[in-house]
Order: sequence, then structure tokens, then C-alpha cells
Amino acid sequence: MSKLYTLLFVLFTLLPFSAKGRTQSSVQVQPAFWWSGMVNPTLQLVLHGHNIGHSQVTLSTTDVSIDSIVRPVNSNYLLVYLNIGRARAQRFNLQLQSGRTRQRIAYELKARDAAPKAQGFDAADVLYLLMPDRFANGDVRNDVVKGLRESTASQAPDARHGGDLAGMTRHLDYLDSLGVTTIWPTPLLLNDMPAGSYHGYAITNYYEVDPRFGSNADYRDFVSQAHKRGMKVVQDMVFNHCGSMNPLFVDRPDSTWFNNNSHYVQTSYKIAAVTDPHASGADAQNAQDGWFVASMPDFNQRNPHVMRYLIQNAVWWIEYAGIDGIRQDTYPYADRQAMARWCEELKAQYPHLNIVGETWLNNNVGVSAWQKDSPVAQGLCNSQLPTVMDFPLMGLLNSALDERTNEWDKGLARIYDYLSQDNVYADPAHLLTFMSNHDTDRFARVQAQAMQSWRYRQALTLLLTLRGIPQLYYGDELAMAANKGKGDGALRQNFPGGFAGDSINAFTGSHMTPLMQQTYDFTRRLLQWRKQCDAVKYGSLRQFTVADGVYVYSREYKGHTVTIMLNGTDAPACVSLARYAEALPASTARDVVSGRTLRLDQGTLQLDVRGVVVLDFAK
Repeated sequence: MSKLYTLLFVLFTLLPFSAKGRTQSSVQVQPAFWWSGMVNPTLQLVLHGHNIGHSQVTLSTTDVSIDSIVRPVNSNYLLVYLNIGRARAQRFNLQLQSGRTRQRIAYELKARDAAPKAQGFDAADVLYLLMPDRFANGDVRNDVVKGLRESTASQAPDARHGGDLAGMTRHLDYLDSLGVTTIWPTPLLLNDMPAGSYHGYAITNYYEVDPRFGSNADYRDFVSQAHKRGMKVVQDMVFNHCGSMNPLFVDRPDSTWFNNNSHYVQTSYKIAAVTDPHASGADAQNAQDGWFVASMPDFNQRNPHVMRYLIQNAVWWIEYAGIDGIRQDTYPYADRQAMARWCEELKAQYPHLNIVGETWLNNNVGVSAWQKDSPVAQGLCNSQLPTVMDFPLMGLLNSALDERTNEWDKGLARIYDYLSQDNVYADPAHLLTFMSNHDTDRFARVQAQAMQSWRYRQALTLLLTLRGIPQLYYGDELAMAANKGKGDGALRQNFPGGFAGDSINAFTGSHMTPLMQQTYDFTRRLLQWRKQCDAVKYGSLRQFTVADGVYVYSREYKGHTVTIMLNGTDAPACVSLARYAEALPASTARDVVSGRTLRLDQGTLQLDVRGVVVLDFAK
């Protein structure tokens, strides 16, 4: 028996070397492949396999070298740092040997292709935020995927509904026709959690699209199809935390990969403590190092191996899928200095890339402190984050329009006051502006508000003509209504027409209610006009103090002026035009809202109750 055992052992240890060009090892490697010609010559490989931690590692190539090998406490891991320098595109092998056990792992450095990558997005764009699970079901075969923990699909509010990449790709023409330029899906990566992870923010594999949405190749095709239509794609990334079923947590390299030594400590969510000059150390530490929820362990970005893993993951998706920008979730909850390095390294590789961080603070000073070159972030490292989210303006758009405007502190006067403080921002043009998103009440909290069509018209006009980068939430264009009091699932209803049995199909316009059609038509008119109007994309902003309940401002760019007038009262308004002469460069202008040409040489202009006029002085 001993001779037979020896023979079988020798055959077993040699077997991995018998295949040609394929990995015959049970060792998992992330990233699975990389590219030659990258700015950073260092490549971190995270190897995960049973008891590989003491293995010696050699390479079968001469123009790639090993810089260092890190052996974590958990012997199921090896971190191999390679120097790829000017290495050509090639296939080579990593050879692991521990005693008489040998394994060979095939690896590839790919040649970078010429497809567009990281084009960025700016104030010329309008983002459309959608939830893949709730937008459209294009392939019912992936509604339930055998082997995943959440194995059933239903229409329960917090269950998976079946939307996927196939549905998103199928309806790109709808989004293009609507007039949005950039698509932001909530995270598409694998969330193999027991329940309630349809939203995508509990990632369990940072290199795999969730099979219930499709495959990595399906995602790359979606991006390619968007590009063919002149549209861009922003990927939602989550680097503050992961899902608790992620192997990096279940079988973690060591306890320092996650905050609080990998033990659950709840964050206070009082993230202002991170930038508060008067904050106690305990508050600042808890806000940033505490876990978002118990099922989402908090990465320790101060661990350099963790940060290298996250940086490389962002680069990998840009190279592989050709995405144009990044939205980074819960940005202030991650380590500020580490995330600044992340921004710097990505910008070094992709100079046109734009990154927007979720900066959920309810005042402009707090938001400003997270933007690159912030004038109010004294004593803090430069965040290097180009774009931040204008949550204070969102709050105003949702509340100010429900008030009757006076000249001082109600209604549209509050929006005037807020914009008058824009000098707290390093770059107001790089604020992501929005009326609602997947975590907030919809703009119409109840159906009665949706029926007030003037409310949406005024808010959308403000959103699309003020400074910043506008973002719509899917269904805004259909007057969808919901409030957070009924749960997150209510905020994330299925898009009408995206699922079998829907009585209304907004993609085709079939059976839409009059309110849906009216809202859609208004949204499309403004979006398509905005695509051609450089004045509202790039122009300087000039605003006038509110008078008689009317708010007037203009955008001016290279001799092109657009002037907007909003009546914030419940009575018709007669606007005296002499006061606004510097924003009225001609005696006639086209009103984008009504499509009519208006004469402005009569001294006054009539505005309807809660009316909107958008005067385009295009030559």
C-alpha cells in the first residue's frame, strides 16, 4: 500500500503541470488577469487557496519580477506583488511549491485595446440613476440562479424582482430618446447574501457581475452599446464596506483587513464629526471606523494591502468594461487619506475620469469639505475628489417649492440664498445635483404632489439650468410617487413596462396616464434642448434677488444667454423687465417651455400661477 500511495502522490502533484495554457489549480487569483502598459508598474495578486501561505513562488517569465511576497496570518492567503514594468502582453505561470506539493497558475497580461475608457462626465451631461433589479427584466432565465443564497425571485418590496443587464441594454434607445447622456446603475456586482441584497451594496465578489443581472461580458456589452449611442456609463463602487459573505471577510487574510479588528461596531452615521474642528476623537473615529450595518463589514483602508486591492479593482473595471466614470458610495465613511490616494492614482492613469462621491451632509460647508481643493477643509488632507453630491440643494428643491415665495426667507428665496453661498465650494460646476435618489423620498412623496405638475416643472427647470451636473432618478419622468415611510422597497418600484404583465409600458408609451405623458413630454423637451445648449451647460450664473415672488437668473456663455423666470406665488405675476435688462440681450426670445417666441419690448411679461419661462436668446 505504501508504494501505491507514493505513486498516487507523485501523479497528483505532477498533474497541475500537464495541461497546456490553463490553470489546473484550486487557488483563486484576484485580479484574474491584468494589462501591460499601465502607469503603475506594481501589480498585487491576491491568492486564496487551502494552506498556500508557506509556498515558495516563482515565475516562468523573465520580464516580470516578484517585488515582494506577503504571508498573512491566515495561511490560506498569499499576496504576491509583481513588477510588470515594461513587460509585453503575455501569458506566464506562477509556480507554487510547498514541500513536495507543486501548483501552477496560468496568468495573462493582456494588451490594452483602443476602446474609449474613462471619458468622464461633467456639467454637459445628465445622469440617469436606475436600479437594475427594478428597471427591466430582459432575460427571465437568470431570475433564479441555482447555488446562490437568495434563490427565489418575487415581487415582494425587498425581494429580487428580476431586472437585469439584458433589460437595461434593450431599453437604451428609450434613454437616448429621453435625452439623458449618462447612465448610473446601482452596483451590479455579486451580492450573494441570504436576503435583501437586490440593491447591490453588499458585494461578495468584487470581480464578478451578479449572475442574476448577467455576466461580466453582458456588462461590457451594455457599456459598448451605450457608447455606440453616444452615451456614457458610471459604475457605482462600494469601497467602504462589503457583504458579510464576501470570502475576504468569511476567511479573511487577517483581522486588520476590517475596522475594529474585524469586530462589529456600529457607526453613529454622524459623519460630520470627521470634518468638525471641534469633534471629539471618539466621535470622529466611530463615525468613520464603525460599520455601516452588521451585515456589511467595514474595510480598513489604512491597511495598504486592502487599499491596493481596492485601487486595482477600480482600474480593472475601467479597463475591462470601458466605463466612463465612478460613483463611490458612502464616501466620507472611508479613510480620507487612503481615498485621496485612490483618486490620485486613478487620475494619473485616466486623466479625464470623473469620480463623484456620495457626500450625504445637509449643509454646503459640510459637503464642500470633501471636494478637491476645498476652501473650508483647513487642517485636513486634500480629498482629491473632483465631484461631490449637492444634498442641500436636493433638500431645498423638495421643500422650498411647497412654500409661497416671499422676498426674504420662503420658497424660491431660499434657493437664491443657498446659491449666493457658492463661494464655499472649490468648483460649483462639479456638484452632482438631483431631486431624489434611491435612498430618499421620491420628489413626489405622495400622489397628490405628483398631480401638482407645476411643482415638477419648476424643480426640473431649476435642476437642468442651474450650475452643476444634473441627475434624474428613474421614474422621475413619469411622476412616480413614493416616500421612505413605506420602506425602501416603495422608493424602488418597478419601471412601468419593464416586467411581464405590466399594464402600462412607458418604454413604448402604451396606456400611459395623462399625467405620465405630460411629465414625460416636459422632461424630454427640456433634456433634448439642454443637449444642444452650451449656455446652461458651461455658462456663468447670474441671479437676481427675488422680487414680488419671482426668481430670475441667467446663464451666459460665449455670447449666448438663457434667462429663466419662475413665479413662486399662487397668483399670476406681471414681471417688470427693466430690472432684468442685463439678462435680456434682445427684444425677442424663444420660450423653451411653451415653444413660443415672446416679445420683450413691452416692458412687462406675464407669468402664470407657479409659471416657468425659459428664454433662449440663441442667435
